[in-house]
Amino acid sequence: MRPRDLSSHAVYQAGRGIEEVARDLGMDPEEFVVLSSNENPIGPSPEAVAAVREHAAAVNRYPKASHVDLTEAIAERQDLAPEQVWLAPGGDGALDYLHRALLEPGDRILAPDPGFAYYSMSARYHHGTVTTYPLSKAEGFEQTAEGVLEHYDGERIVFCISPHSPCGSELPREELRALAEGTDEETLVVVDEAYAEFSESPSKASLVEERDDVAVLRTFSKAYGLAGLRVGYVLTPAAWADAYARVNTPFAVNELACRAGIAALGDESHVEESVAVARESRAVLREELDAHTWESGGNFVLAAVGDGAAVTEACRRRGVLIRDCTSFGLPECVRITCGTREETERAVAVLDDVL
Repeated sequence: MRPRDLSSHAVYQAGRGIEEVARDLGMDPEEFVVLSSNENPIGPSPEAVAAVREHAAAVNRYPKASHVDLTEAIAERQDLAPEQVWLAPGGDGALDYLHRALLEPGDRILAPDPGFAYYSMSARYHHGTVTTYPLSKAEGFEQTAEGVLEHYDGERIVFCISPHSPCGSELPREELRALAEGTDEETLVVVDEAYAEFSESPSKASLVEERDDVAVLRTFSKAYGLAGLRVGYVLTPAAWADAYARVNTPFAVNELACRAGIAALGDESHVEESVAVARESRAVLREELDAHTWESGGNFVLAAVGDGAAVTEACRRRGVLIRDCTSFGLPECVRITCGTREETERAVAVLDDVL
């Protein structure tokens, strides 16, 4: 017996774990500066950690009340009805829910190139097909409604990322409105705002209340520092109230993740510190790195270094982990996550030496 033909499915290329890299090089994991996965360098909220410890002994119970409480807390923060908040195990889980709710076999999505690989992977898992639109390096990876609509041909879902990883560019709110107005009535425009907290531009979430063809994806993995717990959500139009219950995996967001999310959402000082650290690091990387960089609204900076794989490997052997962007179709670039002041200065020194 064999599984169905999966030859058209790609494998998500995540960065290797720090322990694995350290073993390969015979180094202590503590010797490394890890700036390869856009994680929060100051860690999770202390209140989230306390919540995990407090509720750890209750994991024999299904996450019923905590799921409701986190949903309501997000809805209140976003000024939406709880039914418009679809909790999921990470942003990728939220993508699965959207595809389950919208895609019929053979339906197409339109996704950015470069972009997050899981848009296409999830669509194919749900028997959809994929088309792409380019973001041009020559044009600074600028995002416009016109640029997307040039490649639009009635797809069921159109994906945008703002701020975009790995490029850092943003889609202005009015451009998103123009994009939604330029697509068919049965097309959903999804804006991935995984990095929205680090941007100085307003969130696009308010458009979810105004329109029935816009959804916004968010996560607790970045600014809230809960990447290891996998908590994400999507904000959806009010008319979809009953769809979530029909596509949601039962108890998909675990008890500790829900409890940590509730606590993290209430710890505004931690988010403020996380954003401040990222913005300071972002400025240092752009000003002090001896390489061309692009303006970024996220907690990372894209840099042109000539040979991304070679530079990444050379930095790795010096104890600094960054992301080779070959898998994004940018082999001449690397992406550097914003770290603490000390981590950023070390990364700049090593990168400049390698370059």
